[in-house]
Amino acid sequence: MKERVIELLKDKKYNAVRKEILELNAVNLADILEELDIENALIFFRMLPKDVAVDVFSYLSNEHQMEIINSITDKEIKHIMDELFFDDMIDVLEEMPANIVKKILKNTKEEERKLINQFLNYPENSAGSIMTIEYVGLKKMMTVKEAMEHIKKTGIEKETIYTCYITDESRKLEGIVSLRKLVTSDETKTLEEIMETNVIYVNTHDDQEEVAHLFKKYDFIALPVVDKEHRLTGIITVDDIMDVIEQENTEDFHKMAAMEPSEIEYLDTNTLTLAKHRIAWLLILMVSATFTGRIIQRFQDVLQSVVILAAFIPMLMDTGGNAGAQSSTLIIRGIALGEIKTKDFFKVILKELRVSSVVGFALAGINFLRIYYLEKIELKVAVTVTGTLFVTIVLAKIVGGILPIIATRFKLDPAIMASPLITTIVDAVALVVYFSLAAWILGI
Repeated sequence: MKERVIELLKDKKYNAVRKEILELNAVNLADILEELDIENALIFFRMLPKDVAVDVFSYLSNEHQMEIINSITDKEIKHIMDELFFDDMIDVLEEMPANIVKKILKNTKEEERKLINQFLNYPENSAGSIMTIEYVGLKKMMTVKEAMEHIKKTGIEKETIYTCYITDESRKLEGIVSLRKLVTSDETKTLEEIMETNVIYVNTHDDQEEVAHLFKKYDFIALPVVDKEHRLTGIITVDDIMDVIEQENTEDFHKMAAMEPSEIEYLDTNTLTLAKHRIAWLLILMVSATFTGRIIQRFQDVLQSVVILAAFIPMLMDTGGNAGAQSSTLIIRGIALGEIKTKDFFKVILKELRVSSVVGFALAGINFLRIYYLEKIELKVAVTVTGTLFVTIVLAKIVGGILPIIATRFKLDPAIMASPLITTIVDAVALVVYFSLAAWILGI
């Protein structure tokens, strides 16, 4: 279908394109628009029915939104901004350059412009920066009948009507009531009689990651946001939280791979920017790896006495790094999901000690059989290698388990304590254990 529409546009068969448009939803139409050059994209966008055009605009990438805004008239911009949900409009403005923001703001009403500026001033990644003001607000003295009439009158402009929010005269949040409860309640009852007062809410300055945890824990579809005076400021809906979860997961993946996080798509990021995001951590890890070289120099006499020891260094370092990475990945994910807290520090140590003992014993046993019976390595060397392997795995798993918790305790992102950093630490520890054990067992 996409290829057919693009082909029709290229052939300038616009009547046929209009017919195809009616068969597609906003997401598919946005996909088509992003495949077009700016000239055809603009023609295609202007062929869309006005209400559909707004939906399609909200699904476009920031780059394509900027191209559209730069190319259309002020009147068209005003229509899009008037029809977009408020949180979608804020998302658009946050990603746009100053000149585009200025162009958009001059086409908004003064009251709305004040609200926009207020939203743009909330800290980045805070609850206030992702909330919307399009919620159903009710008063507790309303009857169920009055509330339903109010919802019918204003609900079409709201992002969700499933949960309604009850406030007092000062806009302080007092309770919530679901649409289901309203529909099934006696219409003469007041909202004060049927509302829930035990409301879970977040503050405008709470971190968006904490908000995501609440959505996951309670299976919310919307969550109220209040200011420091407990006044209802807005709500956060599940579709916005899905974007937050994707953003946070992407950020964690970047940090776990020792890269500076970036919100720009890979193919849209220039080469120098990608290189800059990677160099800093690689430089830190490279410099820290010099400790490994110094350890080898320090135990040079041991290596010179038993040269075969050098052959097992890569295996020991790789196994230790992999063992530590396994533990850190599980712990980082557990922290992200709220399953592991800083108070679980000693529980994690005991758990990893038990796991690493089993894993270490199994791998060390298999390696002893391999190097002693198959490779015919001297018994003392085989014992040295397998003993080091066991100790390295135990230490690596414990270090990999506790470092993310320590990072969390000091208000750092646990994702930085991932594979590259732990591998560097474990490599140094493994070499010290290896050569110390060799010097003791082999009597060097």
